[in-house]
Amino acid sequence: MEKINVNNLQEKPEDKRLRENLERIKHKLIVISGKGGVGKSTIAVNVAHGLAKAGKKVGVLDVDIHGPSIAKMLGIEGKRLLLSKDEKFPAPIMVNENLYALTIATLIENPDEPIIWRGPLKIGAIKQFMQDITWPELDYLIIDSPPGTGDEPLSVIQTYKKIDGSIIVSTPQDIALLDARKTIKFSQKMNVPVVGIVKNMSTFVCPHCGEEIDIFQGLGVEKAARDFNIDILGKIPLDRKIVESGDLGKPYLSEFAENASAKEFEKVVEKIIEKVEK
Repeated sequence: MEKINVNNLQEKPEDKRLRENLERIKHKLIVISGKGGVGKSTIAVNVAHGLAKAGKKVGVLDVDIHGPSIAKMLGIEGKRLLLSKDEKFPAPIMVNENLYALTIATLIENPDEPIIWRGPLKIGAIKQFMQDITWPELDYLIIDSPPGTGDEPLSVIQTYKKIDGSIIVSTPQDIALLDARKTIKFSQKMNVPVVGIVKNMSTFVCPHCGEEIDIFQGLGVEKAARDFNIDILGKIPLDRKIVESGDLGKPYLSEFAENASAKEFEKVVEKIIEKVEK
């Protein structure tokens, strides 16, 4: 039987596109949470805006197939991927000169139409997001995944190879940390360094008297940080302006730069840059 010379085997075109896109990205970070409703997409969007504001070239990739929210929060809802006549594959949507985004929402006609897909279809789409899109040179790719440790985050880590780190998002109450601790263990088992935890909705600052109120009480974030020897990147207070800016698709860090939450986001971004680029 004639031996096959592996050196003569050519790389498949789709694998070559995937590799070349990944090589154009310096740092890939995945934002994960153990449960829904903790503000994971809000953190992903504002971290991306903060990095872009700091002069970094940033991409946001939304791999939440069933509940994409990035398009609305970035103000690109209703926009579609465009293909120039000189290109075979479309580029992600430009949000501003330093920020690009891709989400399944840019590929479907009716935002009210549910996507009823099983695992293999979702895994295929996640691969196509990097394989059949012409990504520009990026300093950071922020990957927003759905809650939990299922198909989407697993597919990202296995398909996109080296992920530089995970950002864990949780609210303060202990019950939220039961799931957040699982995402920390998930990262460790997948050999993805945990950049740190973001404690979202940490307190509420009364707009009238300035008093800080712990609406969601608990020290679970602090305990998890101690138990797993990881950093708390920041504690984001509740701020209705964050919700308003997300609903309107406006960058919170630019529109409300003097708010306490915006300043805390800036600190989170500084810590991420320091930890990832050191």
